[in-house]
Amino acid sequence: MIKIAPSILSADFSRLGEQVRECLTAGAEWIHVDVMDGHFVPNLTLGPLVVEALRPLAREFGALLDVHLMIEEPDRHLEAFAEAGADRLTVHVEACPHLHRTLQAIRALSVRPGVTLNPATPLAALEEVLMEVDLVLIMSVNPGFGGQTFIPASVDKIARLKQMLTAHGLHQVEIEVDGGIGPDTAPAVARAGATALAVGSAIFNARATITDNIRALRSAAHSTP
Repeated sequence: MIKIAPSILSADFSRLGEQVRECLTAGAEWIHVDVMDGHFVPNLTLGPLVVEALRPLAREFGALLDVHLMIEEPDRHLEAFAEAGADRLTVHVEACPHLHRTLQAIRALSVRPGVTLNPATPLAALEEVLMEVDLVLIMSVNPGFGGQTFIPASVDKIARLKQMLTAHGLHQVEIEVDGGIGPDTAPAVARAGATALAVGSAIFNARATITDNIRALRSAAHSTP
């Protein structure tokens, strides 16, 4: 079963609690929180206080708070996000010169560690840390802004990652995909091996309700070729 992780960066922040509740009621398993510092990526977004505010809702529905740190020097902020209630902390290969240490620090905080690759970063960057992670997040757009167009080469990258994990017997490691995901792209990434979809503008929009959008995404992700 593909997990749906609504990305709240695209939500209406004047109704954030209401919209997150609708996502969870519609069956979303994770809530994806994009944290940007204005340095590693151009945009500036959310901090631990938002994670803390969402924690009661996530706990009510048994959902995970999936926190994606698009920031420089993430080690400085791990403890704050863990204390705020993050269930998963995902850091970028490109931002972590001592990646083993960072991933071990996350696990020491009783949080599930994940690692993210930008579109131009090869899978080889993961080889030395695969045994340390619970999740690999493939960026299918260049990070920093919502609403971007999906990069088609991401599908092959996901398939090669799936093969790499299988070869190491790491069947439990989640493969999450973030960027340009909607009913048109979800089938291909799911068939390639993705197990979770971080989705922003395809869920939070004026074209349909959040519930209907999540239903359409899940149906598309589980469609046959």
